[in-house]
Amino acid sequence: MIKLLIADNHPITRKGLEVLFSASSNIKIVASVDNGDAILEYIKKHPVDIILTEADLPKLNGLTVLRYLKHDYPNVKTIILSGQPEEVYAVNAIKAGAYGYIHKSVNVITINEAILKVVDGGIYLSNDLTQQLAFGNRVNKGGNFYKKLSTREAEVLKLLTIGRKNKEISKELDINEKTVSTYKARLMRKLKVTNLVDLVSQAKLNSEL
Repeated sequence: MIKLLIADNHPITRKGLEVLFSASSNIKIVASVDNGDAILEYIKKHPVDIILTEADLPKLNGLTVLRYLKHDYPNVKTIILSGQPEEVYAVNAIKAGAYGYIHKSVNVITINEAILKVVDGGIYLSNDLTQQLAFGNRVNKGGNFYKKLSTREAEVLKLLTIGRKNKEISKELDINEKTVSTYKARLMRKLKVTNLVDLVSQAKLNSEL
């Protein structure tokens, strides 16, 4: 039986997944949590095979959690289940240590297939994105921009776009505030803006292209 941990800050999403997998013969939801810290606390004490998590989580965001898991729990495999565009975030999620990226618009059959593929040692991405990566053909300009970011740059940008301050980012990513400022300056250069408001606006615009 595959032990599955669900993480999402929306109770209705967690409950929906619990209902969907309640009749599964090979996947068992062992727990559901609502923030990144809770993921790490749970797996310290309980065995888990797969984590199905939203990217945007309170306390520790999904990409930050992936770094901890990759370092401390390499046998636990994570799939991102997110409402964020796959073209924008999937590549950076895989770079950070995820084994799959699924958009929340998919059906339960697709989620089930992704879990089984990852358990068998594969990486799950949609057919469309897999073909785009294989042929080097990016139809999404915003996705193309995000692909050029390092994993750390993507983490900082994601936290800035949800309103986190330098000090909060420093604490969450375990880096000093000066380093956060350096990443912010680098992102501004890449997006050709001169202030935080424009940086956030351009980042959101790129994610919608």
